[in-house]
Formats: sequence, structure tokens, C-alpha cells
Amino acid sequence: MRILIVEDDAALARGIVSLLRAAGHAVDHVAGGEEALSVSATEPYSLVILDVGLPDIDGFQVLARLRARGDQAQVLMLTARDGLDDRVRGLDLGADDYLRKPFEVEELEARVRALGRRRGGDAAPEIVIGTMTVNRSTGRVEVAGRAIELRRREWSVLEALAARAGQIVTRETLQAEVFGFDDPVGSNALEVNVTRLRSKLAPDGPAIRTVRGVGYMLDRS
Repeated sequence: MRILIVEDDAALARGIVSLLRAAGHAVDHVAGGEEALSVSATEPYSLVILDVGLPDIDGFQVLARLRARGDQAQVLMLTARDGLDDRVRGLDLGADDYLRKPFEVEELEARVRALGRRRGGDAAPEIVIGTMTVNRSTGRVEVAGRAIELRRREWSVLEALAARAGQIVTRETLQAEVFGFDDPVGSNALEVNVTRLRSKLAPDGPAIRTVRGVGYMLDRS
């Protein structure tokens, strides 16, 4: 998933970013509400992890403005507040989940996985394509019973293609889902990851086809 972290605690934000990138997600971080609104207006995020106590405008205002403009990204709110009223307010404004600080990283990971499973029709926890199984909950990939070890970006590319197997996925869509805006990305970074994937899936896995000038497609079998 492409995830935006909105958190002004730099140490906490670094920890969350590191955790989620290690899990295979493309992650961006901003420290304020106005910047979050600006960035999310141009970048396609699946999930926003949103702190309530921000230095400029609070998380409730950010959430309200996201929903008012029709942004359908899932929102997981973080708060040090313990009041039921705050939790109810966030959920009423359109939050998908709520996590109270301090929290264990394992719980954050579990909630992110659960939110991923709630996404639309492409969010099945396990995708089976021919001899290949992609488990989105565990990050495990098997081809003909053989475990495949993938790097973070290789996993993100494969997940994006597997979720749309049999469909053309444009380069722009893949780049938006795989690379964060602060990731160092070379002009051929996507091609490099696709080439590595092809090598790792061969000879028994589904083929990744290049649609020249458009993008890529993962065969259904």
C-alpha cells in the first residue's frame, strides 16, 4: 500500500516509517496537517495514519477536510487522548480505526494489515494465480511450493500487479504505489525491479508482460 504518516513526533514517525517500509509498503511522512492536505491532494494514498495532536491544525480538522473533498483513503487515527468522545468524534468524521498512544508496534502492524484487508475487491488477504500464492498478511510468496524471497520494492510491484492480474497497470500507477516521494528513484528503477521479479518467478510462476509505452500486465496463469 501507499501510506502517508502525519505525525509531528519525529522519533515516532521514523519508527513507523521504518516498520512499514520493512513490511513492503511505500511510505511518506509529513509533520503537519496543512502539508498532509496538500500532499494527499496530488498523491494516491491507500491509508493515512493521522495523529490528532498536530502543531497547526488538529487531526480532526484534517480528517474532516479529507472527507469533504471526497478523499476515500482509509484513515487510522493516533491519539494520546483517552476520552470516548474523541474516539466517537473521529469515527463519526470518517476515520476507519483508532489507536491510542503509547502503542506496541505489533498492534500497529496488525491494524494496518486489517485495514488492507478491508479495501475494495483487490484486498483479498491471499491471491492465488496459477502456481503462485501471494499472502498479503505475511508477505510470503510461493511459486509451485517454493518460497520466493523478495526485496521491499519487488514485493510492492508484485502485490500491485497481482491485485490486477490480467489487467494492464500503467507505469505511473506502479510508480505511485511503489515509491514514496522521498525515495531515491532512478529513471529505470521500476524496470530493474520488474526484471528481478521475472527472474525470481521463473520458470513456474506467471509471466509479467511489458505493454510497450503503457506499463505491465501479470498473466492470470
